[in-house]
Amino acid sequence: MQEKIIILDFGSQTTQLIGRRLRELNVYCEIVPYNKFPQGDASVKGVILSGSPFSVYDKSAFKVDLSDIRGKYPILGICYGAQFISYSNGGRVEPAGTREYGRAHLGFFDSENILFKGIRKNTQVWMSHGDTITAIPDNFKVIASTDKVAIAAYQVTGEKIWGVQFHPEVYHSEDGTQMLRNFVVDVCGCSQSWSAASFVDTTVAELKEQLGNDRVILGLSGGVDSS
Repeated sequence: MQEKIIILDFGSQTTQLIGRRLRELNVYCEIVPYNKFPQGDASVKGVILSGSPFSVYDKSAFKVDLSDIRGKYPILGICYGAQFISYSNGGRVEPAGTREYGRAHLGFFDSENILFKGIRKNTQVWMSHGDTITAIPDNFKVIASTDKVAIAAYQVTGEKIWGVQFHPEVYHSEDGTQMLRNFVVDVCGCSQSWSAASFVDTTVAELKEQLGNDRVILGLSGGVDSS
C-alpha cells in the first residue's frame, strides 16, 4: 500500500505547489477538497491544511471538523490552515493593518523544534495574508516570529500539530522545502520511496489488469494541476 500525505485544499492558489514540493521529496500525496478527507485510509501518514482566499471568521469560509483528524495524524496548517486550527480552538484571528505580501525573515524560531531542524538563522519566508493570528490558545506555543508577525508559527503543546503563517511551498521561502521535509519525513515517517516513474509503472499495470482488452480515451491538457 502506497503511503501518502493528504493535502486538504481550502482554495489556495499555491495548493498545487505544496503537492509539487512533496513529490520533489519523493513523497506521494493526494490533494482533496477540504471536506473530502478519505476516512479509514490506512495509508495516510499525515495531513496538510492549505491556504485559502477566505477569512476564518467569514460565514462562507471553508471549514472542516478537526476532530476527524486530530490525534490520528500529524497536522500542518499553512497560512489559512494555521489560522483555522488556532481559531477553531479559541484563538483570535483579525484583519492585519495592511495586507502582508512578500518576503519576511524569521528573526526568531525555536531551533529545537523538529519543524525547524536544519533551518538557517534569519531565514527568508514568503508571506501572503490579509488576516493574522493575534492570540493563540493556552496550550499552543509560539515557535517563530518576524518583525511584523508575532505568531509566525506555533505548535500545539504535546501534540503533532503545527501551524505556519507563511508559505513554505513557495520558492521564496528559502528553507521551505526543508521544513516540509521535516514534517513529512521526520514527523510523519514517510520513507521517500515514491517516484513519478514508479507511479506510472504501477498505474499502467493496474489499468492493464482492470481494462483487459477494452479501449480507453484519455484527454490531457498538460497542466501541472491536471496531468
